[in-house]
Amino acid sequence: MLFSPHRACAVLAAAALAGPLPAHAALSFDEAGRLAREQAPSLAAQQHALAGARAVQPAATALPDPRLSVGIDNLPISGADRFSLTRDFMTMQRIGVMQEVPNRGKREARAAGALARIERERAMLVVAQLAVQREAALAWLGVFFAERRAAQLTELERENRVVQETLDARVVSGKAMPAERTMARQEALALADRRDDAVRDVAKARAALRRWVGARADEALAGEPPTVAVEAEAVRTGLHRHAEIAPYAAMQAMAQAEVGEADAEQRGDWSWELAYQRRGPQFSDMLSFQFSFDLPWQKGRRQQPQIAAKQAEVQRVEAERDETLRKHGEEIEGQLAELQALDAQRARLDGSGLALAAERVALALASYQAGRGDLAAVLTARREAVETRLRLIDLDAQRAALRVRLTTLIAEQ
Repeated sequence: MLFSPHRACAVLAAAALAGPLPAHAALSFDEAGRLAREQAPSLAAQQHALAGARAVQPAATALPDPRLSVGIDNLPISGADRFSLTRDFMTMQRIGVMQEVPNRGKREARAAGALARIERERAMLVVAQLAVQREAALAWLGVFFAERRAAQLTELERENRVVQETLDARVVSGKAMPAERTMARQEALALADRRDDAVRDVAKARAALRRWVGARADEALAGEPPTVAVEAEAVRTGLHRHAEIAPYAAMQAMAQAEVGEADAEQRGDWSWELAYQRRGPQFSDMLSFQFSFDLPWQKGRRQQPQIAAKQAEVQRVEAERDETLRKHGEEIEGQLAELQALDAQRARLDGSGLALAAERVALALASYQAGRGDLAAVLTARREAVETRLRLIDLDAQRAALRVRLTTLIAEQ
């Protein structure tokens, strides 16, 4: 990158706040994005959520844990054999195991729901990755353009000092009025306030960047913001692949799985039980085996309302997806329109605005030096020229931010 005195001033202003920098340390736009993806707690949280969904998936298809039962059957409580475990032939010490078996439809629905939950968490991870990439990029751009604004004001202060240094001689020679010296000092005070604001903005931008890249946010920035072309039609046609739309497919699958599970309740579950029964030594031991079946005979009052509720949830997810799609469609159209306007404004400002501002400064300065103008006109022209350059920086900052937002809507495949 070519050396720029404006950029050097901005880096020095930021360094005054951040402290000494490591030798040759620099943070590029791409490096900031990489560091953010490696360090972001939000990504770690979503990765844990995905790992949890994967871990629980085998349990969705597993049978419920068996149940162990221990007891005594037919214990006498009166007569000569009362409370004896061995004398009455009907008394048995019993140990058994029982296994519940959900019906096949319910197990398949639970398996489908677990897989859909994994897909949802995976889609949410993509959303989180894009969000981190976007916010880290915006934070880097925030520092870059804040430093450029600070550099412009530093340059204006330097020019103002040059004017002040020549005023004393002009006042003595009668070419300037003493009031002009006061005017220049007032201008210097106003510039000092604006420079303090600019340094504050650099510090705040560094703090925002530090959230994403840690201590490396204190390094000087390396390189320029990347120039990314935004194809409006491609953005519009890719709306259905918007990262924040992707989780809804999995959410719909989860809701459908819950409908399937509710529907399977109408067929009921079953269970089997095996029990070993030990009697007194003079009697034979016994083995019992039985099946149990659910009898869903109140379907209209129990199962069908549950099915209706789950079907309503499917419709809710579909409606929410449509609403999200429309909302992002509106946002994209607004951002594309804003980008188009900013591009046009930037072209006009760069094409003629800067030249006209520079011409005005040159004319005002020439008139002042020739004794036909006053210092106020020079200061005003210079101030307007700086405002024009600051406006150009603001336009570049807004355009870069919009391009980042429009190019972080869809995950790269």
